[in-house]
Amino acid sequence: MRILVSLTDLRPDAWVAGLKAAFPEAEVEPWQPGAAPADHAVVWAPPQQMLDEQPSLKGLFNIGAGVDALLKLKVPPQTRVVRLDDAGMAVQMAEYVCHYLIRHFREFDAYEAESRAGRWSFRKPREREDFPVGIMGLGVLGERVAKAVQLFEFPVHGWSRSPKDLPGVRCHAGEKDFDAFLGASRVLVNLLPLTPDTRGIMNRETLSKLDGGKPGGYVINVARGAHLVEADLIPLLDSGQLAGATLDVFEVEPLPARHPFWHHPKINVTPHGSARTMREASIAQIAGKIRAMARGEPIAGVVDAQRGY
Repeated sequence: MRILVSLTDLRPDAWVAGLKAAFPEAEVEPWQPGAAPADHAVVWAPPQQMLDEQPSLKGLFNIGAGVDALLKLKVPPQTRVVRLDDAGMAVQMAEYVCHYLIRHFREFDAYEAESRAGRWSFRKPREREDFPVGIMGLGVLGERVAKAVQLFEFPVHGWSRSPKDLPGVRCHAGEKDFDAFLGASRVLVNLLPLTPDTRGIMNRETLSKLDGGKPGGYVINVARGAHLVEADLIPLLDSGQLAGATLDVFEVEPLPARHPFWHHPKINVTPHGSARTMREASIAQIAGKIRAMARGEPIAGVVDAQRGY
């Protein structure tokens, strides 16, 4: 067996070493132009040249959960594109969402500002039932986030393209239920895959429907920057229609230094770090899938190119 590693903007050494440990019988090496044919490739944003030179790949294993960038490339027709199911990312995502949800709900930003100013003050406690949380995307990550949010006793709604049934979550599905889902949610958490259908799904019209159109909605985007129409966000914040936003992903990354999101008082910016790939767990998962493929067994995480995830 021969495995190539192609990680744009990342050092491949530790991944190569880990895969060699998992497959002592295999040849594992970083991809270079002109590399000999391989059976599988472990990748992050690989160049088209690699795919063109490797038409016999059986599996293309992406080291992140999102595969939108990979699906923009021309992948050999017989190659299965495989995403990570979790590999430690779900619990990180749940931590991140709960942190910023609770920070907003408990008004900790305001307390912090008052503390810096030397003011001792109190704010009236708010009721959790007044802050229903809507989670867009109910895959592995979305389900884990929903479970975490429930532990803090917020009402939880979920929306996905196909029907889901999750304990404690009022699930909505498809275009027909989308407006009802938005209207039932005061805090919107985006965990959708990026597809042509979901690009720009958070815009002036949809975000204005949060909580039945009442002012005070809140947005947490941890999926892809292109889900949000960036030009629509600040007018919604300045008008009070939205109370704030936490953004971990952006149309252009790194976020340009002059971007207005950096300095807006109602926006929290983080550098696409809500859930980072855990290398050891990812290698173990990829190794298990490669061995299952060799035995002719089905594997989880195979991407449907038509759906985009």
